[in-house]
Amino acid sequence: MNSVNVLVVGAGPTGLTLAYDLARRGVSVRIIDKDAKFTTASRGKAGIQPRTQEVFDDFGIVDEVLKLGTTRLPFRRYHRDRIVSEAIPYEANDPLPDAPYRRLLFVRQSLVEGVLRDRLVETGNSVERGVNLLRFEQDAGGVVATLESEGGSEEVTADYLVGCDGGASTVRKVLGLEFRGFTEEDRKLLVGDVEVDGLEPDAWYQWYDMERGILLLCPLADTNTWQIQASPPVDAGGAPMGPSLEAMQTAVDRITGMPIRLSNPTWLSTMKRNVRMVDTMRVDRVLLAGDAAHVHPVTAALGANTGVQDAYNLGWKLARVITRGADDGLLDTYERERVPIAEWTLKTACDAGDLIFAAMLDGKGGAEKGLTEESLQLGLHYREGPLSRDLVGAGAVRAGDRAPDSPCPGSIDGATTLFDAFRGPHLTLVGVGPTTAAALETVSDEHGDVRTVLLTEHPEAYAGPGDRLVLVRSDGYIGLVAPADDARSVLDYLAALDTFAPVEN
Repeated sequence: MNSVNVLVVGAGPTGLTLAYDLARRGVSVRIIDKDAKFTTASRGKAGIQPRTQEVFDDFGIVDEVLKLGTTRLPFRRYHRDRIVSEAIPYEANDPLPDAPYRRLLFVRQSLVEGVLRDRLVETGNSVERGVNLLRFEQDAGGVVATLESEGGSEEVTADYLVGCDGGASTVRKVLGLEFRGFTEEDRKLLVGDVEVDGLEPDAWYQWYDMERGILLLCPLADTNTWQIQASPPVDAGGAPMGPSLEAMQTAVDRITGMPIRLSNPTWLSTMKRNVRMVDTMRVDRVLLAGDAAHVHPVTAALGANTGVQDAYNLGWKLARVITRGADDGLLDTYERERVPIAEWTLKTACDAGDLIFAAMLDGKGGAEKGLTEESLQLGLHYREGPLSRDLVGAGAVRAGDRAPDSPCPGSIDGATTLFDAFRGPHLTLVGVGPTTAAALETVSDEHGDVRTVLLTEHPEAYAGPGDRLVLVRSDGYIGLVAPADDARSVLDYLAALDTFAPVEN
């Protein structure tokens, strides 16, 4: 029987992020996907949010991903053949010292998955395609999973299994978890990838017609393909038409009245409005991440982003349990931190839909109304979480916050910014102010795997009334803020991660 530390089920952005993060930390991992071929469909084309771009910065792939899409896409709204308005979301969001990524990246999800797969291959791992999870059982010693492929079936033992297998998750169903929420069967859009004649590929074209329906046509960067979303037209008998080139052309003709022709469909589907989530993301040695744990409307472009961030939260915790022997109670913090984020995501996506609908009724906007500063996800935090400890209580950042970037010329290893220092699978102790130097040395001597950075001044992002120590977790969130000379609290915090004793504020 084959064995592995972690079996990841599902090779979308969530599963690939988790598999790579585990592999770079020395964890043995297998990642399987039931599809025999990698998809080229646009699917989640809405975009990569800045917080996810920061994750990709840590992985060393952000520049490659940015080249595959665009951060400047005009949203051009029409009524029939007349332009009503045009807006460029986040156009004024120039990079800042504490946030180098502040714009949504419009890019095909399949291209991002390709970059993640390539990075995974560099670790000696690859996606096993055409492999289906049939069933699994678990006990105190691990998980036994039965897999099926063209070559037959096999049993695999794993220390942990993580379901990243989407909204129809087999893993979630085997666990018997309730996927509470609702599905609006009467609110559907046809969606697909097609070629378009009659429009210049320089904007996302949008029609919001209360009588004729909704039509969105978005060009996909560096291809001849567009993604179409359209209200289903009705056939001669008055029934809504299913996804087909004919149905989509009928919708285009009815809604626009323009000489726009569709051709060469490569992917066709139907999109429903689903709002669902689980209440628990861990059942002993089996965990859920991404759409397997929460699904929501595409408004606000949060779907794949939230899944990637689930995986990023979980990866370092699993690795610490497996490679360092930390108490697996540490894994309970994954659920305690991410379930509130899932709830926030569902609410934010639904609120974005309401904003878009209100703009439609007023005739004063479209999809851009659902993209707010909040949806950039830079403000998400774990301040009330079990791993957040704040011993200072004042300053620009608090325990549980996302750790901002900042210039730090010549501090260590040629790093010129804090993001340079954070990059990699380690924790980072930032000394804000010169009086932290002795504490940094003490921690470094005892924990060689904790990188230390001394900021001789107080940058705006880390400003406060006095010098202090800021311990940054492996996923770029602040775990501890302590007085400048309090190396003991840092060492106690690190020990608590392994014992596992929840830190108390």
